[in-house]
Amino acid sequence: MPVPAAVWTLLLRKRLGAIDFFRKHPHTVQDTCLKTLLIQGAATEWGREHGFRDIRNEAAFQDRVPISRYEDIRPLIDRMRHGEPSVLWPGQIHWFAKSSGTTGQKSKFIPVSNTTLNNTQYRGIRDALCFYLSQHPETRLFNGKALTLGGSHQIDSFGGHTRSGDLSAIMIQNAPRWASLFRTPDRKVALLPVWEEKLEQITRQTLRQNISSISGVPSWNLVLLKHILQVTGKESITDVWPSLELFIHGGISFTPYRTQFQTLIPSGNMHYLETYNASEGFFAIQDDLTRDDMLLMLDYQIYFEFLPLEKLDDSGARAVSIEEVETGKNYALIISTSSGLWRYLIGDTVMFTSLFPHRIRITGRTAQYINAFGEELMVDNAEKALAEACLKTGARIRDYTAGPVYMDRSRNGAHEWLIEFEESPDNLAIFVQELDRHLCMLNSDYEAKRNQNITLGPPLVRTLPQGTFYQWMKQKGKLGGQNKVPRLSNHREYIESVMEITESIHP
Repeated sequence: MPVPAAVWTLLLRKRLGAIDFFRKHPHTVQDTCLKTLLIQGAATEWGREHGFRDIRNEAAFQDRVPISRYEDIRPLIDRMRHGEPSVLWPGQIHWFAKSSGTTGQKSKFIPVSNTTLNNTQYRGIRDALCFYLSQHPETRLFNGKALTLGGSHQIDSFGGHTRSGDLSAIMIQNAPRWASLFRTPDRKVALLPVWEEKLEQITRQTLRQNISSISGVPSWNLVLLKHILQVTGKESITDVWPSLELFIHGGISFTPYRTQFQTLIPSGNMHYLETYNASEGFFAIQDDLTRDDMLLMLDYQIYFEFLPLEKLDDSGARAVSIEEVETGKNYALIISTSSGLWRYLIGDTVMFTSLFPHRIRITGRTAQYINAFGEELMVDNAEKALAEACLKTGARIRDYTAGPVYMDRSRNGAHEWLIEFEESPDNLAIFVQELDRHLCMLNSDYEAKRNQNITLGPPLVRTLPQGTFYQWMKQKGKLGGQNKVPRLSNHREYIESVMEITESIHP
């Protein structure tokens, strides 16, 4: 029997009250967060070096502590991985989230303290459920199990003191044992390192279970759902799991995948909730399922700063705090966390859609955009334009990547799109026209460069056989977990690599 609405109201009231406070007083909450982090970090090597004990306000923090990228602090993180304590955060860090963000060969190892696990990551999951339950008090969510599609982990190569793996795997490994009563698959299967084996084991374990929710990266969940339909011979996932009502997703934009999920799960009782969590922290949650943006979570022991994107390469540029941000402007996200990331440039770009409450939309990554001709095309523009082109032509996209075609003496520049369609467009030429038209509508810089084809020619769209991106990711050793196909790049490395795969598996 579902828990009565009155009981949920009682359980959620305290937390919703705290959330309402930071909605109304964002600067107060963030100021307290910064001071707390500085007190905790003062006894570390980094804190002593930058005089944390003498920092009294945001301005002093910015003056004393530089903005850092991973490459800047990698030597310190390597020491932490060897087991050295109190380098960036008090005590010893035992877990490191392995992340590359793209299919690049170079990995990042992001420290994950117990404080971050409990006060950031697990709190984010609880709050996502809190928002859902407050809007759907009649839910039967806890009558079934939550299918969590995570990654894997292993003993770290730096010695016996630390471990590394996907953040999702770290969270599964450290979750309390009672969580297994509500979650599936079991821990052993969830942490299997080989994707194909994990796929088979999850399918076998969950077919006869009452699954009421799923969570994870949309692309890999889509692979799992299709595999389950193939194994069962059912027409829809609703036939397999009739109680399924919620998909908590994140990691990549849901826009290209929404129609595919709606086709596979044709239920009026199905809901989709977006979260913005990463190896570095849990940042935002879709607090209102009728909106397409997310509430920035300001009391997770993460201090936020925002650098205007146009000043990203300006060494003297000043980042702004939560009380200075503006709507409709692209910012590079900077965080300071309870795992010892101090003024860390995470690599994501966000735009505020509202203030009080402060809601955001992820617009892309600082390294994933196309600006070969001054067009400043962001992932957010691309996702929306592709969605409109699909709507006009009946297409559905499985995966894609895009990059520049450089000018030479005989041709103007262009953008080359490699697209693997789930459902091909009725007319590819019209698809290309709609893609181009909506990119012009969404991005004035792109529109200016496309004017009369003087600088930028129309998009070049190449359709790829189904399974191409899967094989490409497999070759890179990036199947499953939180691995993602890079969407936009300012170079041709990914384009040429995917084309090589296409030619080798589809001669």
